[in-house]
Amino acid sequence: MLPDKIRIKDIAEQSGVSVGTVDRVLHNRPNVSKSAREKVEKVLKEMDYRPNMYASALAYNKAYNFYCIIPKHETEAYWDEIEEGAMSARDHRRDFNIDVKMMYYKRFKQETFVKVTEECLRQKPDGVIVVPTVLDVTRKFTDILHERNIPFILLDSYMPDLKPLSFYGQDSFGSGYFAGKMLMLIAGNEKNVMLMKQTKNGNVASKQQENRETGFRHYMRDHYPNVGIIEVDLPEDKDRAEYDAILEDFFCSHPEIHHCITFNSKAHIVGEFLQRSNRRNIQIMGYDMVNKNAECVRQGSISFLIAQHGYMQGYACVETLFEAIVLRKEITPVNYMPIEILTKENVNFYRRTQI
Repeated sequence: MLPDKIRIKDIAEQSGVSVGTVDRVLHNRPNVSKSAREKVEKVLKEMDYRPNMYASALAYNKAYNFYCIIPKHETEAYWDEIEEGAMSARDHRRDFNIDVKMMYYKRFKQETFVKVTEECLRQKPDGVIVVPTVLDVTRKFTDILHERNIPFILLDSYMPDLKPLSFYGQDSFGSGYFAGKMLMLIAGNEKNVMLMKQTKNGNVASKQQENRETGFRHYMRDHYPNVGIIEVDLPEDKDRAEYDAILEDFFCSHPEIHHCITFNSKAHIVGEFLQRSNRRNIQIMGYDMVNKNAECVRQGSISFLIAQHGYMQGYACVETLFEAIVLRKEITPVNYMPIEILTKENVNFYRRTQI
């Protein structure tokens, strides 16, 4: 009968080799003859030996450098939650010498993504978390990661053609479809709804936002084909006074509009405008539990927010790299985050740092 806790000494005795040889086989180190390796592996199979990966990783005492490449952002934004989660996971695994370094690129400037990723490669990372830009530019980076056997995780936008180790984010198409369903529960009798977008040179900031809008438009086409979707663009590089002027003109020109939806985290731009202009007959649906959005929900100028657990995403990405690289565990390739809807009644109870 085998002991409950199998020791290296037990394996060595049954294999007829030294303890040192068993240790080299367990850690896949060189200087082991073929016959000795076969003897040890045969005994391991017979014993159904499962190594303590945590203990092995701690004993190995190797340092691991993970790099997280995300868009440059203002404070109190969705990306802050990503960073907080990533750093919390790093602290949780500090005993394993895990370090996480943040790198930033500008959303609408592809050359900054190229520059940042080149610098990342020079640092010889053990693993990478990346929020992708356009497919072709991102592919040039991820192809090199594949060539160098560096595992990487896609965050926020899923591009399966890049063949990442894993993905974390919402099902953006499904999220947009869901948002349409929620909006039309209260706007089903309207002739038109407003779609607020933020663009630069005609482009929205991410593939995720594009997919959300596509899902929304599919829902509207399927269920409310006669409701018009009237777009208003608040360009990325404008200030509050310019936004106010655009919104004032829009609502004066469209007095029939009572419902607005946006697929970025800036619903508060419209919400704050409504508070200043004392318009209380317009309801907004937006994304992300950032402080400005949450305050608009509390004040009643935003009716609904869809949360996507930025903190959990950042935490899970680092933890997944740790499990894949350090513990050599199998990884779930696609991880969709829950779609949660927040209102004035529950926004104060949402725990963005829960994991």
